Amino acid sequence: MALHFMRVETPVHELEIWMACSGGFSFVISNESRTGPGLHGKPGLVASWRPVEENKSAIKLGGSPFSTFAEAEKACEALLEALEQMSASQTPTVAAPPQ
Repeated sequence: MALHFMRVETPVHELEIWMACSGGFSFVISNESRTGPGLHGKPGLVASWRPVEENKSAIKLGGSPFSTFAEAEKACEALLEALEQMSASQTPTVAAPPQ
């Protein structure tokens, strides 16, 4: 399933942050630089994720920062697919009662 990232509106216009949610997971891509306004860090697009229903800190995706938005988005989509597969394999199945 493709993630649909939307730009987060903030009072600080220099912040470049996009967010998408799917399958109980939240994904964020932020543009960071070493100087100037906005988020500071290693220059590039940093992708992170966390479960929506759990009050936990976000986890940065391996490979961050990315050079392009498309690379960051692709990494998020690949992780979502893996998370959904893991979740499906851990879902207990209920056996039908004997007849």
